[in-house]
Amino acid sequence: MTTTTLYLLLLGLVAAERLAELAVARRNTRLSLSLGAIEYGRGHYPAMVALHTALFLGCVVEPLVAHRPFLPALGWYALALALAAQALRWWCIATLGPRWNTRVLVIPGLPPVAAGPYRLLRHPNYVAVVVEGAALPLVHTAWVTAAGFTLLNLLLLGVRIRCESDALAHAAPVYRSAVAAEDGAR
Repeated sequence: MTTTTLYLLLLGLVAAERLAELAVARRNTRLSLSLGAIEYGRGHYPAMVALHTALFLGCVVEPLVAHRPFLPALGWYALALALAAQALRWWCIATLGPRWNTRVLVIPGLPPVAAGPYRLLRHPNYVAVVVEGAALPLVHTAWVTAAGFTLLNLLLLGVRIRCESDALAHAAPVYRSAVAAEDGAR
């Protein structure tokens, strides 16, 4: 079995994991909306979907079309980072439980989550996205995909994090005071 075949198999597994995430997000969306959640940031959501779809397409196409080799020193390191990003993402999902979503949905009045990775970082799920978006393509030396996704993702995350922070501050006054206390402790 070639390294390209193994890489495509890895991408298939990651795609299956993404489908599992989307199933969790759909279930959590229904629950959150039934509890009075307000959705924010609908305008940037299609761009996020398109960018993440492009990441997978780039991971498939670039190594095949540009004949990118598997470089063990880079590939194994990138694979370890991609797997660590998956672990962090699922830690976030487990910690947030029914509040985790791919959309910005806020149930007014709920306090912020300060457990799991959220006791260490304000946006750990986005750390996972950044690491995975750079590392997954580099497993098979798809450096154009890694660079392009990383640049566009950083721009989009700027919009997303502002949207999420504003939504939480607006819908959950408890969030504002928790963030102020966290910022004061730094």
